[in-house]
Amino acid sequence: MGKHTVIAWTNHTFNPWWGCTRVSPACTSCYAATWARRVGQDIWGDNKARRFFGEKHWREPLEWNSSALERGARERVFCASMGDVFEARDDLVEHRIRLWKLIKETPSLDWLLLTKRVENVAAMVPWKRRWPTNIWLGTTIEDQEMADLRMPQLVRLPARVRFVSCEPLLGEVTLKRWLNRTNWVIVGGETGAKARPMEIAWARSLRDECKKANTPFFFKQWGKWAPDKDDMLRSSQKNIHNRNIDGEQWNEFPRQ
Repeated sequence: MGKHTVIAWTNHTFNPWWGCTRVSPACTSCYAATWARRVGQDIWGDNKARRFFGEKHWREPLEWNSSALERGARERVFCASMGDVFEARDDLVEHRIRLWKLIKETPSLDWLLLTKRVENVAAMVPWKRRWPTNIWLGTTIEDQEMADLRMPQLVRLPARVRFVSCEPLLGEVTLKRWLNRTNWVIVGGETGAKARPMEIAWARSLRDECKKANTPFFFKQWGKWAPDKDDMLRSSQKNIHNRNIDGEQWNEFPRQ
């Protein structure tokens, strides 16, 4: 999980550590926890140790930055796919400080910090009103309860790009009241053996809200449950990465 990634909306992934604790319904079938167990890492839960990495791992983003700079490009880094940057644990503090330094040293990379703990952000970042311009701050919204809890906290934070990941989308959600302060919405269904279905109407509704508000919309995938030709949801591994809503792909990104 680094230079090459299958996540459609990023160029790279970087993890300052592995491990986390479940905090909301989106976490029930956490792909990261499943992957960690598969590779023999017992790192999920409050009382479990986290997995940390050495110098070679931390140098990788510096190499991505150099490559992007040479090409005159900007590249996106999803941080962190195997944990949460804003988990409140004493053993993570020094690694989080190192991450802030790394972000400063890689100005050709846009760092996508996606968290389910947006309430912790203000106290954990070293900036006040002037954040680095290469930080995109996002929060996970899986249902309306989480939207009502997390969105007011997200839109108060002064990141240059604020985004929402409605993945896995587990219920009908409206974001209307916050879209004028949101730069990007990602929507996707759940994968895995125990994946919960995302109703077609939920995805359409968020697409339509974003279109009306002129907010960039990215549809990542239907997941395990995808619509068939009759607009009925079917469990299908064949269509797990189906990215069409009503025959159209949505690949919009924040306006720079």
